[in-house]
Order: sequence, then C-alpha cells, then structure tokens
Amino acid sequence: MDGRSVLRISGKDRTDFLQGLTTNDLSRLSDGLVWTAILTPQGKYLADFFMISDGDTVLIDVAELLASSLAQRLSMYKLRADVQIATTDIHPSRGPGPAPDGTYPDPRHPKMGWRAYDGRPDVAADWDALRVAHMIPETGIELIPNESYPLETAFERLHGVDFKKGCYVGQEVTARMKHKTELKKGLAQVAITGSAPVGTPITTPDGKPAGTLYTQSGGKALAYLRFDRATSDMRAGDATLRRL
Repeated sequence: MDGRSVLRISGKDRTDFLQGLTTNDLSRLSDGLVWTAILTPQGKYLADFFMISDGDTVLIDVAELLASSLAQRLSMYKLRADVQIATTDIHPSRGPGPAPDGTYPDPRHPKMGWRAYDGRPDVAADWDALRVAHMIPETGIELIPNESYPLETAFERLHGVDFKKGCYVGQEVTARMKHKTELKKGLAQVAITGSAPVGTPITTPDGKPAGTLYTQSGGKALAYLRFDRATSDMRAGDATLRRL
C-alpha cells in the first residue's frame, strides 16, 4: 500500500506510554487491530493510525505524510520511559471483503476489508467509494492536523475512541464534547450533482458558509457541515449538494 509507514514501539513501558497518549484502549490489541489517534492538549487531531501487537512490540501503521511528525511527538512525550521508537521497512497491504488468514479486519467498519503486514500484495478496490458510502474520513483529507476534532469526524462511530480507558492527552476536551454539548458541526454524507475540488467551501442558498466539501464518489460525497445551515440545497463551486 503506497503512502503508509510503519513505526515499531518497543521497551517495557510501551503499553502504559501509548495508553496515556492515544484515544483508544490498548487492551483491545488482544482482539487485533486498533484504530486510534493522538491529539493536542486542546483535543484537536494530530494523527490517526492503526496499532497491532507484534511480539514484545507494537506496530503503528500511519500515513507516510504524518509518520515523521508522529515519531517526533512520541519522542517528545517519552521522557525517561523505557520506550524505543523506530522506523521499519514493513509495507502494509489491504483488500476488500472478509479477512483471509494472516490478515486483520479493519476495525473501523466491516466494509473496509482487511489489512496485513506480511508483505502480501494489495487487492484492488474502490476505496473512495467505500469511504464515502460508510462515512469514513481519510488522513490529510477529512482529517486535518491541528484542526479536526475526533468526535466531529466520526471517531466514536468508527470505534476510534474509548470513554472508559482513563486519561490521555486531549481527553478532557473530548469527554466534554461527548457529555456536555450537542455537536453542531461534523462529518456528513451529502448527495452531489456535479463536482468540485476537495476543500471547496460550501454555502447556503443565501451565501452563508455551511462547511467544506471533501471526497466524492458515485453521486455522493463527504462534507464537513454546520448542521443548522445544512437544511436545504447547498452549493460548492459548480456543484449542488443536499445532506443525506
């Protein structure tokens, strides 16, 4: 799979170290892949990644564009913990459908198929169509470092955050958004007629800002919307949108 890197986290403190930094519960590693994220202290997204146990280490499967910054962020928090962070030459692969032997079901949604770390080739699929159909954000597109919030970008629905695990960086803001407020903005699926570049602003019929258009496929798209303004047809460049 192009565009992915794998980091290896080792050392006797690796589990406690990662547990205190990531949005998900590392006890889930016993079940297979875990999808999680690391946040700023203000609760904003920095990077999302998959984790998998590999003997006495944890592998982190992350978008290549964020691998260096993630390694630097982890190193910043390491302090005196017995934790080592190393790059690897492992190339993740993926495919649609049920997980074959030696692979791991994608924990976000059954329709996202499987992932593997044993050198097998990718199996082709229309991943954008699958993501749009099941509202699954992608690193660097719908998930924007220092801007996105996990609960506004479907982390709870996609099993990427645990509200019982205890403290982690950004946990207080995330918990407050969960328990004390109603989300007024977030990722949504829209019907689209026409097309527009990813990142095109969305406006209401009277020109008010309503959000941003992202991945498009098969007459549908993912958009980040202000829900109170997404009540009728909207525009994004030359395209017409309607929230589904």
